[in-house]
Amino acid sequence: MESNLSSKDVYTHSGVVSKKNNGSLVVSLDENVHCESCRAKSTCGISESGSKEVEISTPNETFNINEHVNVVLRKGLGLKAVFWAYIFPFLLMVFTLGVSSLFLKEWMAGVLSLLILIPYYLALYALRNVFKKTFKISVVKI
Repeated sequence: MESNLSSKDVYTHSGVVSKKNNGSLVVSLDENVHCESCRAKSTCGISESGSKEVEISTPNETFNINEHVNVVLRKGLGLKAVFWAYIFPFLLMVFTLGVSSLFLKEWMAGVLSLLILIPYYLALYALRNVFKKTFKISVVKI
């Protein structure tokens, strides 16, 4: 990771290297200790999910299995990921609903606005290698 980035510019999460593949690592992220004291944990999906794993391609250093590491992501990339995963699909649905309601019955417009997400997420899946290059995640030894 670039040395000129401060802790305010990055998200850091601790984890353990669980797998090593050719040119990539799989890091199992530790549970978030802040979830226990959070008042909104009942409505949050993060606290309820099980173990989370992140695949990091071509790390700069060599790592061993079961080694404790920090996973680092620049904040700007985190916001970009939220946009592509949540905000853009929502806007796409609302736009599709608005336009299709001018030409179709209400229930058909609603179904079409939901079905528009299928090609969107298929396109995201097809472009997953482009997103892997864009959303570069770094690993740092502890």
